[in-house]
Amino acid sequence: MSKPNSVRWLNEVQWDDQGLVPVIAQEAATGDVLMFAWMNREALQRTAETGEAIYWSRSRRRLWHKGEESGHVQKVLEIRVDCDSDVVLLKIEQVGGIACHTGRHSCFFQRYLADGSWEAVDPVVKDPKDIYK
Repeated sequence: MSKPNSVRWLNEVQWDDQGLVPVIAQEAATGDVLMFAWMNREALQRTAETGEAIYWSRSRRRLWHKGEESGHVQKVLEIRVDCDSDVVLLKIEQVGGIACHTGRHSCFFQRYLADGSWEAVDPVVKDPKDIYK
């Protein structure tokens, strides 16, 4: 990522009433959707400047540098916005191969079954107890 020379581009993003925009993190090499999160203006600007994903944590009410506790940072290769400029797509390289706090590669590991239940279909790569000490 290269450092943008102005922040005008941030004005083109359609922020919601809370100043947030939804963000999808997609693994560039495989196309796998790894996670969904939120960004505020500062998070998106810092992501562009640092080349690593920085989100807005609604539960913590603060910026969250992905991997700050786990070491599983996301190196941002591309930042895209959809046709309405109200969803951001990050094409990333997932360091350590784990994006989910459950220790899985992707947060989207549960599949809907015809009987109305959910089934975990992707394995745990690393036990969360070993990730979050």
